[in-house]
Amino acid sequence: MIIIPAREGSLRFPGKPMAMLTARSGQSRSLIEWVWRAATAAADPADVVVATDSARIADAVAAFGGAAVMTSPDARNGTERCAEAYARLGHQADLVVNLQGDNPLVPPHYIAALVGAFADPLVQVATPYVRCDTAMSAQLRADYARGRIGGTCVVARGDGTALYFSKAPIPHGAPLLDLHIGLYAYRPSALAAYAALAPAALEEQEGLEQLRLLEAGLPVHLVKVDLPEGGLWEVNNPEDVPLVEALL
Repeated sequence: MIIIPAREGSLRFPGKPMAMLTARSGQSRSLIEWVWRAATAAADPADVVVATDSARIADAVAAFGGAAVMTSPDARNGTERCAEAYARLGHQADLVVNLQGDNPLVPPHYIAALVGAFADPLVQVATPYVRCDTAMSAQLRADYARGRIGGTCVVARGDGTALYFSKAPIPHGAPLLDLHIGLYAYRPSALAAYAALAPAALEEQEGLEQLRLLEAGLPVHLVKVDLPEGGLWEVNNPEDVPLVEALL
């Protein structure tokens, strides 16, 4: 099952899921519809649901033919919202994929790569990353120097699990950065375990939900994927819209 968490109250970009993006073809759609279409390119539409606390977003999803489930406005992040939505739906899935609602450029093979990682029974949580080229590494550093968050970097352990995630360009001095993709896959038991944990200090300081798992000592397996031509950008800020539109 793919769950897309979407809320209107983003501090950096209020109303973000309903922002209109125009592809190079000239087709304009809301951000949430672009993300839903990315999900349905990788899975049966019957296995894709938007989790939201906004009736306006839920109505928009219904209008373009998607399914939505209402969740509490108290969810502190997308993973908590996914856990609540999964519990409310009452469906049984082998895996739950959290495709963040600001990531319309995720290609289907990223989701397939995540699913493939669970052939190892030890994997409970998996997330992808790309090795940035020189230009993209420079862009992430320049964004950070200007106080603009352009992406999240990850550092791996030798066993292929995550050592740390940060909105800073880490590790300092590395020629090329590893960019984390806002996409997670969980076994349902791991998703429920996440929701049962209290928010962690590093999670709150960095503003990164996945750090709750690392602080609790729960491994997050990393899956390396290829960087698409032109790069890969999330809609974190209003100024990201033209960058994403150029790649749609």
